[in-house]
Amino acid sequence: MSLTLNERTRFMLALIAPAVLALAFFQVVPILVGANTSFRDWSLHDPQRTWVGLANYAHVLADREFLRVVLPNTFGFMTASVACSLVLGLSVALMLNRRFAGRVIVQSFVLLPLMVAPVIAAIMIRWMFNDQFGVVNAALGGLGIGPISWLTQRWTAFLVILMTDVWLWTPWFALILLAGLQSLPPEPFEAAQIDAASRWRTFRYITLPMLRPVIVVCVVIRSIDAFRTFDIVWTISGGGPARATEVFSIYAYVESFQFLNLGRGSAAAVIGAVTIVIFAMALYRILNRYVEVSR
Repeated sequence: MSLTLNERTRFMLALIAPAVLALAFFQVVPILVGANTSFRDWSLHDPQRTWVGLANYAHVLADREFLRVVLPNTFGFMTASVACSLVLGLSVALMLNRRFAGRVIVQSFVLLPLMVAPVIAAIMIRWMFNDQFGVVNAALGGLGIGPISWLTQRWTAFLVILMTDVWLWTPWFALILLAGLQSLPPEPFEAAQIDAASRWRTFRYITLPMLRPVIVVCVVIRSIDAFRTFDIVWTISGGGPARATEVFSIYAYVESFQFLNLGRGSAAAVIGAVTIVIFAMALYRILNRYVEVSR
């Protein structure tokens, strides 16, 4: 039995063919090459590309730095960044959802970080917190506080990176949550106003439950993106001092392009991809549960 395609089906396939080819060339092929590399001793000084099986995975999973520094840094950064950005973004969205003079101007200033490239923002922040020439230490000096070596200590460097990421992503949360707020039906709020409910009770029992699906979607998307953050950390601290702020993406990059061991770097990347998939599936189950509860 031969399979024939009508003219409409052929036309639809022709329309999606360029996108499918681009996706296969730039996504599927690199993933397959990287997966193949992770099973080989693929260093730049050894062109043999010897098959070593799971040795690279065992090395990464047994690395004390990976288990005690990289993974805690990655999940800690992801949790702190998403939580802070969500709280600040929701606060900004609630403010912009009210009518007041100059709201359009305030909204424009709030959304400005979305127009700044992360690398440019990271370079700007790195100079601001420079221990010798930074404007932050200059301001502290005017208050009688001695200079602080922000980027040479683990927790201060981590704080600077976190502040940069929160500054960049808070407007994104605010924009999405503001759209969610403006799409809520007005009847429950009118009923709460008639019942003389306070603003906090209205927010706690009406706004927050109705906005929950939007919040969960934002958290899922942002968590996955924060897990693979590279540019901000690399530009501000390079994973230092002494690998103290190294996150997962920095670890894979260093193994591949500084230690010149593409096999171990690829194995780290595959481990990260599997971790992201598992994490995304868990968040999806939570998302599905919360959305069903909110209906």
